[in-house]
Amino acid sequence: MLCGLEIDHERGLTGHSDADVATHAVIDALLGAAGMGDIGTLFPDTDPAFEGVSSLGLLGDVVARLAAAGWSVGNVDVVIVAERPKLAAHRPAMAGLLAAALGVSSDAVGVKATTTEGMGFEGRAEGISATAVCLLERA
Repeated sequence: MLCGLEIDHERGLTGHSDADVATHAVIDALLGAAGMGDIGTLFPDTDPAFEGVSSLGLLGDVVARLAAAGWSVGNVDVVIVAERPKLAAHRPAMAGLLAAALGVSSDAVGVKATTTEGMGFEGRAEGISATAVCLLERA
């Protein structure tokens, strides 16, 4: 699961929720920009209520919290670091799913993928990492 899209691959990600590392990075970027903590504080992995939960659902919750605090999302950009699966063909669908959850147009969401050319845990295909940045505006 990346950006809310289930991607067919022989390996998957493991986590307390659906393990969507890319959406988690977006959530942390939004929360950080608003000074509202982080994903682990709001949705702790020690709480059984979040076991297997959809990260897009968590993102929707965060967007609602931002709106209640007077923020709106201007844009978001996420970079996924993975040796495989190859993600280029999935980028438009991933951006569309994030945009819908964020309540913005798909042209306000960037999704990029890169590799580490075999270096580190991502390069050995032991895991995937993601980073995200966002622009929040006062509503």
